[in-house]
Amino acid sequence: MKNLDVFIVSDSSGETALTIAQTAMAQFPGVHPVYQRFPFIQTESILHSILNLAQKKQAIIFHTLVTQKLSNIVDAFADANDIDHFDCIQPALNAVARRTEEEPMEVPSLNHNLTETYFDRIAAMEFAVTYDDGKDPAGLAKADIVLLGVSRTSKTPLSLFLANRGLKVANLPLAPKTQLPDELWEVDSSKIIGLTNDPGTLRKIRKERMISYGLPAESAYSDTEEIKQELDYALKLYKKLNCLIINVANKSIEETASLIMESLNIDNQDFT
Repeated sequence: MKNLDVFIVSDSSGETALTIAQTAMAQFPGVHPVYQRFPFIQTESILHSILNLAQKKQAIIFHTLVTQKLSNIVDAFADANDIDHFDCIQPALNAVARRTEEEPMEVPSLNHNLTETYFDRIAAMEFAVTYDDGKDPAGLAKADIVLLGVSRTSKTPLSLFLANRGLKVANLPLAPKTQLPDELWEVDSSKIIGLTNDPGTLRKIRKERMISYGLPAESAYSDTEEIKQELDYALKLYKKLNCLIINVANKSIEETASLIMESLNIDNQDFT
């Protein structure tokens, strides 16, 4: 049976897009859909991060974005990167607009009650974007979870996945010659997750990344010895911090997130 990643992207709960996706997928018994829902998406920065993750996983996207600008971003990105996508709401809005000669309000969630969970998820997603990639070390003290790792150990996708469960996540890239922020040493070690990978797997990922940018695959960034030095540096840091270490090689984002939530005694229920 073939696995297919299906992204549900919405500025509301995502129920409509999920129902349409499930109805379509039911017609393909030989395909196993892996649904990942991203509800309450209302900022371009968060949307771009999700689209980059969709490109990485070659997911098919079903979206309900009532804001035309956000919908256009999805369509343009998907078309440019050969990602299959289906707009579940804009054609309906356009049909009503033509028939009534009225313009849609483009206000998300008009047919849903705003709950505490709704605001928690929005806040967590915004937090993940604000404190992604070590942009502001102040976020380390405010985070529920702090992810550490060398380049290409899935820090950003994990941050977004966990944020979609209402968890505030900050992540910090590691490199032997990069100075660590003082704030890191003030974080409770139980909240810190050290991500690592196998050298061969990481080399392959980095080479593919370079190629996607139109750059030579072979470079210091993808050099095996350089990668081993980075991973060794990170491992020594993790032991010094006394934090949980997770090797993400051959693990999906969902599997790694599950391990993280279990380590923090967070109920790993299906939030979709």
